[in-house]
Amino acid sequence: MKSNRAGKHISKIEVLNISRNGFWIMVSEKEYFLPFKYFPWFKNARISEILSIQATSPRHLYWPKLDVDLGIDTIEHPEKYPLVDSGMKMSA
Repeated sequence: MKSNRAGKHISKIEVLNISRNGFWIMVSEKEYFLPFKYFPWFKNARISEILSIQATSPRHLYWPKLDVDLGIDTIEHPEKYPLVDSGMKMSA
């Protein structure tokens, strides 16, 4: 008896809920909340744009309709990755 070759492991990703403050996703049986305060790219996005989510690796997610990609570490610890306005000038 031959067994089938193991296929590529793909994490199950699901958007669970969207509220006025952010949205919840389930990735590999773990739930995460993405508050718009820390993830502003999603605040004015259409529901279909938020629902269009892909795992590019076990710890990396991509929203192709928004061209946003985030690592799970960024989602778990957004305070470690503060947003920086690229238009700001640094003073010496």
